[in-house]
Amino acid sequence: MSLGPSSERGTIMVFSCARIVALLAVPLVTAACIGAEIDEESEELLGEDQSAIESENGFLPNALTPNALTPNALTPNALTPNALTPNALTPNGLAALKNPGPTGVQLREFMRYLVSCALRPDQTYSFSWNDTAGVVHPEVYRGELGIAHWWATGGIVNDTFVQRQITACIAARTNWYGVHVMISLRNAESASMGSTPAERAAYTVREGAFWGNLFASQPFVRSCYSPAGVTRARQLQRDCAAGHVSVDPASGATTTQQCGVMTIVGSCDVLCNRVDTVNGYYAGCLENPAVSPWVRTDLVVTSFLTPSP
Repeated sequence: MSLGPSSERGTIMVFSCARIVALLAVPLVTAACIGAEIDEESEELLGEDQSAIESENGFLPNALTPNALTPNALTPNALTPNALTPNALTPNGLAALKNPGPTGVQLREFMRYLVSCALRPDQTYSFSWNDTAGVVHPEVYRGELGIAHWWATGGIVNDTFVQRQITACIAARTNWYGVHVMISLRNAESASMGSTPAERAAYTVREGAFWGNLFASQPFVRSCYSPAGVTRARQLQRDCAAGHVSVDPASGATTTQQCGVMTIVGSCDVLCNRVDTVNGYYAGCLENPAVSPWVRTDLVVTSFLTPSP
């Protein structure tokens, strides 16, 4: 199944992510990250970037959104692949979503960005939860990219194409730090992740690629890094393609950590087979290099960053 050829629409995202802690005990359907709201300075920068794109195209073709996903939410199974509504959740999943503690906070933030990948801007996902003082908090999450807009009323149980598209979208929106980073997401399979000439001119640094299926019976998500983009990614504190570098304060030894349950499998230049000559995305990457050097998937999302000033 295909959502159609790549169009001149693009996807530019902002990412704000809190530092990793232990993985959630409550399972989630896919990988993501949670963080702070955009501050006033970031909003001004977003406005400037949006204006630049609008001036060339006459309208904003990009999904320019504040994102705040962290690797804490990179665990599967709280959701059902049935209709994307609160009523379709398992009782345990719904209870976790409404939990007033840290688990609920992370799940609600994850759900916000799952909805933004899956649904259209005219679709919403609504529910409410009570805090420990009994105060009711209504939540309304609006769609953006529309990768699986029909999920609002139907299921994606047997649609591995869509499951992988949503997984890749959310995985690419995962980061380690609580900072705001503008990125461009591109692939060949979704019209909402094409790119405009203005977007390609502004976001020239290829960071890496993301793929997987967190709806599978054995959920997984993988990433690879573009060697030429590692330095810029780490300048911007984007670590889920190349890995998070940490230094032991006692020994001074340097280690590179994975991004939650996301497996960083190596260099995209080695693992991916072709770069699209117009949009610059990787056309396909090895499904699992640890198992086979031949089996590839083309359901990959490639992320791009702005160059150093």
